[in-house]
Amino acid sequence: MAIWLDALVTGDEPAAWRAAGFALDTDEVAIGTVRIVCTGDGGGIDRWRLRADDEDVAASVDGIGTSVTDREPPDPVEHPNGVLRMDHVVLRSPDLDRTTEALGALGLDLRRTRDVGSGERAMQQRFFRMGEVILELVGPPSPAGDEPCSIWGLALVTDDIDASAAHLGAACSPPKPAVQPGRRIATVRTRELGIGPTIALMTPHVRATG
Repeated sequence: MAIWLDALVTGDEPAAWRAAGFALDTDEVAIGTVRIVCTGDGGGIDRWRLRADDEDVAASVDGIGTSVTDREPPDPVEHPNGVLRMDHVVLRSPDLDRTTEALGALGLDLRRTRDVGSGERAMQQRFFRMGEVILELVGPPSPAGDEPCSIWGLALVTDDIDASAAHLGAACSPPKPAVQPGRRIATVRTRELGIGPTIALMTPHVRATG
């Protein structure tokens, strides 16, 4: 079953995203093929809407409220901050195996695993694909609780990260080299803007040559 991410639903006010340099259609921000739906009810991102071949999808994926739509992807939108598309969505879980099983039941295959840190700071990243978006699941290597999985943050692509950071001004950190070779990253100070999820801006993936 093919699964695409259609929308993330957040309790943020639409005005907060507009202040961050995003163009809105009423209460929605279209970022590549993904919509951000702003409800203004003060909650975080705890729900997503999927495009799927099969409508028989669980109403919750390890704690993330889930619904299915047959809407077509949004048309391309030009944002004042220069953002082009969504690179990846970060999920946090205290039990990676449990969440991996839930994502597998949804129809997502584990593509890659990466261990980072050591000792008490050891973490593991697990990567899945939802349409054009990478899903990055992060948590401790061994189960550390029974709390539900949560949507933690977004990484968004811009072709000109310096211009994007300049547009945001004090609401964005200076760009710096990313962990991925050849890429750069900057962090949007979302709390100052009234935006719930963590947002990073990144340059596009570097394609191998030769």
